[in-house]
Amino acid sequence: MSIHAKQTALGAQVGIRAGYPFRGAIEEIRSGPVQAVQMKDLDPIHGIDWRGVIRTQLTGRREPDWLAPEDLLFVARGTRFHASCVGELPGPAVCGPHLFHLRVRPGRELLPVFLAWQINQAPFQRALRRAAEGSSQLSVRRPVLESLPIGLPPLADQERIVALARLAQRERQLQDLLIRNRERQFESIAEALASASGKA
Repeated sequence: MSIHAKQTALGAQVGIRAGYPFRGAIEEIRSGPVQAVQMKDLDPIHGIDWRGVIRTQLTGRREPDWLAPEDLLFVARGTRFHASCVGELPGPAVCGPHLFHLRVRPGRELLPVFLAWQINQAPFQRALRRAAEGSSQLSVRRPVLESLPIGLPPLADQERIVALARLAQRERQLQDLLIRNRERQFESIAEALASASGKA
């Protein structure tokens, strides 16, 4: 696929904010009105696992930056930097302070799902690793993240790339299913052999 894309700084296309400034550990309140997404809830392939997202009560005075379906969350510390699309929300939600909250600026021709895909690919990952700082735990500062370049192809090309990425993900899922089925078949054969030898 031939792709023509202009180079632009991430911060020129996307607003980047820190997560809600919880003080200390986020307290779980089962009847709380807000869900708080943390690093543990994000997966680079499957996105946010809302089943594990805790409910809480916001105690600070700051007006929260509520998550919206077209937003992205970026894991900015640890061993694997990655971005996930928020997608459909089960209710009011914020992200924790160890995540960056990304939102495409108004009027920009950039699909959030395409941006998440590009951030998670090898070239951008290499740039993130070069830019990361820290001795005990690596992290990427917001100004550094804003300055990193991304490729911005036309919307039609972005849509084609996203469609191909989804197809590849579906193929991986099918391959994993085939492998698991084959492993179960072998386990069944091994159990039958063990049972037969025990009777001999």
